Amino acid sequence: MQYFTWQQKRRLASSLLLKTSPAYVQYYITARCNLACEQCNIIYADAAAGEMDIDQIRKMADNMAAIGVCIVLLIGGEPFVRRDLPDIVEAFTRVGIHVRLQTNGLARRQDIEACVRNGAHDISISLDSLRPPLQDTINGGFQKSWDRAIEAIAIVNDVFPTNGTAFFGTVLMPRNLDDIPGVIQFATEIGWGVSLVPVHTSSPEQPRGFRTFDDPTVVTFRPDQYPAVRRLLDDVKGLRRGGYNVYDSDEYLDDVYRFVTKQPLRWRRRNDDTCDSPNLYFAVAPNGNLKVCCDYELPTAYPTFHPDFPRWYASRAIHQAVYPIAKACDGCMYGSYPEITVSARFLKAIVTRFMYFNVAPPTLKKLTATELKELARDIVRRSTSPATHAAR
Repeated sequence: MQYFTWQQKRRLASSLLLKTSPAYVQYYITARCNLACEQCNIIYADAAAGEMDIDQIRKMADNMAAIGVCIVLLIGGEPFVRRDLPDIVEAFTRVGIHVRLQTNGLARRQDIEACVRNGAHDISISLDSLRPPLQDTINGGFQKSWDRAIEAIAIVNDVFPTNGTAFFGTVLMPRNLDDIPGVIQFATEIGWGVSLVPVHTSSPEQPRGFRTFDDPTVVTFRPDQYPAVRRLLDDVKGLRRGGYNVYDSDEYLDDVYRFVTKQPLRWRRRNDDTCDSPNLYFAVAPNGNLKVCCDYELPTAYPTFHPDFPRWYASRAIHQAVYPIAKACDGCMYGSYPEITVSARFLKAIVTRFMYFNVAPPTLKKLTATELKELARDIVRRSTSPATHAAR
């Protein structure tokens, strides 16, 4: 099994080169979630949006194929709260769109198996620490959420083809700054990759997607912590060069530091300091309406399941609605959006992407949940040993 089919590769290449069709769409299939993670507001930001039924989703998938979409990320909330998730997967794979799943670990074996049968072999699981109490705290104080994530990882490695693709979405925040190298080592040893996202903040008056309004003294870095952030990001670059499974490009990681330290971002500089929505990517709310991204809705509704959606996109009516909002935004570091722009506009990043997926790509290792937990404990023990600190 290939990561992308030849048809998907053609779509992706066309999108990245011509920038006239979306490489990537984030579809928030639900705002419902079993957790209340510190870094995420989506259960509030999308709470008023109803959910599309499967017939509407199939119409949306047809429209996404018609405008050249290559990848759709099925995200939430927690996607696996929808029992029709395997049918949603099939709606996109049947029209040749690559599906990535995202979960916090709620996924059951039978649901993952059904998704794989319907064509999904790409998944992301939230993992911010190898220490269970810390992960449970980050997840909103839900006990055993770390254990459940590890159990889901074991299921994925057992059910997916060995050359399937799996990532940890790891949030960078003060609580877990020292834990990230361990997560990268853990990922590499089991055939997963890691993508970092710095925590974003908002306010209760304007909840925006994955921007938290939890206590800012907990989720944001103080100036005296900036040197430690710089050292960590340099270490992450070094780990990637040393063969560890880090997805992020240098261009992206440098902007992570700028974001944390409240400096202007540079990943949009080759596009008039504007992101590439809706040319290369956009988001879809649970009710099917197109969004600029996970943060911003449009004043006029453009339902992605509507028969006229491909015409709206081709006529650039959607573009004209999106551009003023995208231009006014001061930028985000939500991982996929910046990295797709970087991959389309910076040669070094394109080489990094090619190397990750085509030169000795990771292979999933079949380990039980018990074995995974012991490996995590061993990595934590080694990282906190006196000898390790002396070496640093």
